[in-house]
Amino acid sequence: MSESSAPDPRRQALFQALAAIPPGRVVSYGQLAELAGLGRGARWAGWMLGRLPKGSTLPWHRVIAADGRPSLTRDSPSGREQRERLRAEGVMLHEDRVDMRRYRWNPAEGVE
Repeated sequence: MSESSAPDPRRQALFQALAAIPPGRVVSYGQLAELAGLGRGARWAGWMLGRLPKGSTLPWHRVIAADGRPSLTRDSPSGREQRERLRAEGVMLHEDRVDMRRYRWNPAEGVE
């Protein structure tokens, strides 16, 4: 098996953690990395999310900056899509920020 076709356990763990984020909740890049068991891998998590295959059904839009800001610019197609998807799930943005105290997902609390 070539190196390019070998499964990457870090990538798989990241995508499993991403898939677990429930609708209406968000996580930061650092939190996503921690949920995947990758420690302080926030930048790597962001890098991987930017390389999701076209048409992926993983909820990439639920991952935002730790301060509650979507990291994609508001005027970009992806930035508009992210904000629209969050609003459709009931996540409100005030001055282009998500209230992390209200919408941050804590897996220890369970899914509502």
